Amino acid sequence: MASNRSQLNILLTLVSAIVLSLMIYINIHATRHNFVADISHGSFLRMLEESVDYSSGGDGGGDSSSIGHISDVSIESDEAGLEEMDELKIDKLAKSISNLQEIADGLEDKLHLLAGKAKHEQGTIDDVVNEEEKINTDEKTAEGEPPLQQQEKTLTGMNILLLYADDWTHSTLSAFHKTKPLNTVLKTPVLDALASDGIRFTHNCVTTSVCWISRATLYTGQYMSRHKTKEPCCWSGGKKPKQKLKEAPANWKELSFYEILADHGYHVGHAGKWGVYLPFEKNVHFNVEDDGWHYRKIGGKMWHITEKNEADALRFLVTRPKDKPFMLNAAFYATHAKDGDIRQYMPQNSSMGWYADDTIPIPPTGTDEAWKKMPYFFNAKNEGRARWRWRYDNYTKHQTMMKNYYRMASEVDAACGAILEELRRQDALDNTVIIFTTDNGNYHSEHGLADKWYPHQESIRVPLIIRDPRMKDEIKGTTNDDFTLNIDLAPTILGAAGIPSPEKMMGRDMSPLYLSPTSPTWREEFFYEHPIISNKNYIPSSEALVRKDYKYMYWPDFKYEQLFDLVNDPGELEDIFNSTNPDIMNIKKDMKKSFDWLKSLVKSEGVVKV
Repeated sequence: MASNRSQLNILLTLVSAIVLSLMIYINIHATRHNFVADISHGSFLRMLEESVDYSSGGDGGGDSSSIGHISDVSIESDEAGLEEMDELKIDKLAKSISNLQEIADGLEDKLHLLAGKAKHEQGTIDDVVNEEEKINTDEKTAEGEPPLQQQEKTLTGMNILLLYADDWTHSTLSAFHKTKPLNTVLKTPVLDALASDGIRFTHNCVTTSVCWISRATLYTGQYMSRHKTKEPCCWSGGKKPKQKLKEAPANWKELSFYEILADHGYHVGHAGKWGVYLPFEKNVHFNVEDDGWHYRKIGGKMWHITEKNEADALRFLVTRPKDKPFMLNAAFYATHAKDGDIRQYMPQNSSMGWYADDTIPIPPTGTDEAWKKMPYFFNAKNEGRARWRWRYDNYTKHQTMMKNYYRMASEVDAACGAILEELRRQDALDNTVIIFTTDNGNYHSEHGLADKWYPHQESIRVPLIIRDPRMKDEIKGTTNDDFTLNIDLAPTILGAAGIPSPEKMMGRDMSPLYLSPTSPTWREEFFYEHPIISNKNYIPSSEALVRKDYKYMYWPDFKYEQLFDLVNDPGELEDIFNSTNPDIMNIKKDMKKSFDWLKSLVKSEGVVKV
């Protein structure tokens, strides 16, 4: 019995030491990194747990499963209780201490994670991707498992991280302005660092510039005319309207790269905006959907949606199984405006000082003269013009809206930094392909418009950065001017996983553009399409053939044609369709021929790569 008491005293001493160390650690880091507010509703781990809606399809796993075990054992303090305690109870207490140690280790990891985020927010992370310093973390794993670094090196496929923003035009990157300094105000340092350690594509475009169709194209690698997903979902975060689609398009299950990756052993996660109603159960191991809001109270905390997207992405990375490759789509809602709210763009309170003293340049085509050059059927009823009135119809409003838009873009940049920092902490960067892009562009008063939909450059041209561990050093930090499209994303993601893309996917794996020793044959033009929304006065349908030097536009509802010289008229102001110049007439004839050919391919049922 004396031996049992001695063992118990040793165990109780260990409990006290662990708890005391944990309290000291929490207090030191809470003071140093100033995230007391973040843990005011409990531990950071519990805060992440509360941020997940398990009904949305998340796996519900996580470290919290062990928390309940602490209270399973009551430690008797009276002498008689200690005398009667048998070996079974001591073993139970020892297991509880082991659980407590695991919780302490897990919380330490979370504190390291928050420290990295705080460091970024203070502006001290200049290059989160290239930084060589390694955070010292406890490599303890479950019994019988190798350390995390060894697990990563034994994976059979590349991890894939998709950082997918909303409503970013091609110039919503400060890296863009380093080569074309049109705007020195915007700051996206993390994404700039990602581009310096990868490749940035300067002519990346979407085949349809609207949220839900572009996302359906992302998932399937097909044009709208093929995947036939034309209906949106869940406006303003509401319930999915099941009447929108009577049944799932037959090719969704076959083509969705989520499904394909899951079938090949990937741990698949989605955090953020889906953007389209999918009337079948999604084969996603971790699924947290958020759409249509900027601020919302969840789990006792008032969240900003970018903060929530970041927390969910981090939770996926922290809780993922380490014996499987993963694919995560961190699908940010920002910088999408809050439709119907007079404020439109609502950044986090902590960001309101950013850009406060800056002056945001007015775009060269953000003029009344440019609006008057739009086709005759663009009038006050047009939704693009209506949203221009919401955001940009006077100088003060334009400054306010753009500063808030930039704040939200920089918030996404910071969130990307926290996510990349967690990958670095896990020593997973060297086995992860990282892609940053967005669903569509955005008018910021160009042509007297706001939002997207139409075939102008501001609407269809979007950022694309790829960091691939297979990339040679001489490629890193370069740009590529080939036409890449959002139909190429799914084949590229599957290619990184070593999985052939289904033949019905219409895009191409982009990796040969930066991995092949010789330049592959690539497209020099592409077809653009957008459906009518509501009625032709609200958002008319549009089509285009896009080249780097010229663009042919066709407005089917009005049978109206346009032609623009993008070299001499990059703002697309001077319509030369009716030019009598023989050279222009030949170009027009050739482009209309190509337009008809590509359109027929896109709308056919044949197997094509465009």
